[in-house]
Amino acid sequence: MRIDVLTLFPEMFPDYLGQSLLKLAIQRGLVDVRLHNIRDWAEGRHKSVDDRPFGGGPGMILKVEPVVRCVEAVRAQAEDPGHLIVLSPQGRRLDQQVVEELATHPRLLLLCGRYEGFDQRVLDILQPDEISIGDFVLNGGEVAAMVVVDTVIRLVPGVLGDERACREDSFSGVDRLLEFAQYTRPRHFRGHEVPEVLLSGNHQEIARWRKQESLAHTRRRRADLLPGNDNQVDKQISVDNGRGTNPRARQTSVTPSPALTKCPSEQPKGPRR
Repeated sequence: MRIDVLTLFPEMFPDYLGQSLLKLAIQRGLVDVRLHNIRDWAEGRHKSVDDRPFGGGPGMILKVEPVVRCVEAVRAQAEDPGHLIVLSPQGRRLDQQVVEELATHPRLLLLCGRYEGFDQRVLDILQPDEISIGDFVLNGGEVAAMVVVDTVIRLVPGVLGDERACREDSFSGVDRLLEFAQYTRPRHFRGHEVPEVLLSGNHQEIARWRKQESLAHTRRRRADLLPGNDNQVDKQISVDNGRGTNPRARQTSVTPSPALTKCPSEQPKGPRR
């Protein structure tokens, strides 16, 4: 996957790109992240990229000419023009399903705003996919771009050591519930014990316990994820526990669709946009 970041502050990224899984993914050629300074497409002696807003008001607005020129030039650097994203508090909310969608694109362009935002004509001309990481305002789009990069590259085949990780993450898989509790050594610490089932070696029982824990965590912390799903998961757990004797309960239990039984990174690529 290629990711182009278009920003006024490319110097914010090298330290981030040199850490952890992302660094390894870049070194192994699984991910290619390229930085572009929007100011390089500005004109004039001072390379001005912003100006005061028409109609008055605080702050400065990013000018249409350098931004559009920058995007068009970067898109032309490869045969695939890529999927253009503008990081904006007015965009659609980033969640795991959106991340899975973005991961199907072989190339992403992340356009980072600053100051009071872009001249509206940037959006009218380029027609980007506007994405928000939450209902709050940042100083610029760079941190939001890092969030997009971090979430998407996890779904690129080969980036994670075990592809099961992306299927068992919170908000992932068929039911999109919160992840179950995890434990490691030591088995005993200050009166807190590791659940015996995890030490049993019985993989079927462990899978059943994890499914129950996932549902319990979701009910306690994110009940909003359950409407329309709660009864289905309950029935599936009941069947798994041998308590669901009604054949109809088996028919109404959660059945994974073929498109969701694999990690998104393993699914066929969607159409390029």
